[in-house]
Amino acid sequence: MSASELLHNLPSAFNADAAAGGDCTIQFNCSTPAHVMIKDGGCSVADGQSDSADVTITMEDDDLVALMKGELNGMTAFMTGKLQIEGDMMLAQRMASFFDASKL
Repeated sequence: MSASELLHNLPSAFNADAAAGGDCTIQFNCSTPAHVMIKDGGCSVADGQSDSADVTITMEDDDLVALMKGELNGMTAFMTGKLQIEGDMMLAQRMASFFDASKL
């Protein structure tokens, strides 16, 4: 699965309860940039750059897929330079809980 396919599958793996009260935009910079918008208990994905991202995640495609599937530890990826984060660090830490990795 490519990073783009994974990002476009995120709405089907979205856990609204875990993201309750969290209206935000998460920018993913990989080979095909996209952003995820979480608002009013829903999740949608759009290609390209967001003008108002709360957090920006920059990773290589394979690392992003592994991270979102729970195969790569986020802290390890960050500490080894595989993951760069700009913006709301707390949101970046909570992000994985918003999605059920088994549905990706």
